[in-house]
Amino acid sequence: MQDDALVNYDFHCPYCDSPLTFLIDTSQGSHDTWEDCHQCCAPIQLQVIVSPMSGELDSVVAGRDDDVL
Repeated sequence: MQDDALVNYDFHCPYCDSPLTFLIDTSQGSHDTWEDCHQCCAPIQLQVIVSPMSGELDSVVAGRDDDVL
């Protein structure tokens, strides 16, 4: 894994609205994953979209575990 494949992603927890930062590994390509909130421990669904052409992070959609992303 290259260091430039790691991107900090800042957002707010969809449950408790705490500010969070997660490290996204763009070398995995587009994928779905779940991370726990560091404040309330709720499961957060992350939909990571990586450009197949450039390998750069296009977008991240964060939602509650029961949301359909």
